[in-house]
Amino acid sequence: MTSHIYTRVQAKARARQLKAESGATMSLAAALEIVAKDMGFRDWNTASARLSNAPDTNWQVGERVSGQYLKRDFTGRIHGVRELQAGSGYEVTIHFDEPVDVVDWESFSAHRQRVKALVSPEGISWSKTSDGVPHLIVAPDSALIV
Repeated sequence: MTSHIYTRVQAKARARQLKAESGATMSLAAALEIVAKDMGFRDWNTASARLSNAPDTNWQVGERVSGQYLKRDFTGRIHGVRELQAGSGYEVTIHFDEPVDVVDWESFSAHRQRVKALVSPEGISWSKTSDGVPHLIVAPDSALIV
């Protein structure tokens, strides 16, 4: 997932996910250090200083995107976008290149190929799973860490 992190908000969301997956055996600080190293930075302070705080707000229909939906990696295209209250967020519809199975149960599958979600300007949904991970984290494929 780390290849889909472009902002501090996304990095922190990933760290919270790692912490939750550890069953509370890992501190948030330790999870932030892991995320920073996964991204190729020396430590969290370096990563935090280098990651852009500026939101990506120019979602365009047809734009290539990648990220995570319900903790599953995806790539796809923006199928629809609607700005919410003066850029406070966006309703995005994403068509995944490959359907994403959102069920962990071995004897059952539920594939999603087109989803609609409300996201912040940074591309992180306000809706979260029961363990606090955003339902959707999305970034343009053209976004680069400088």
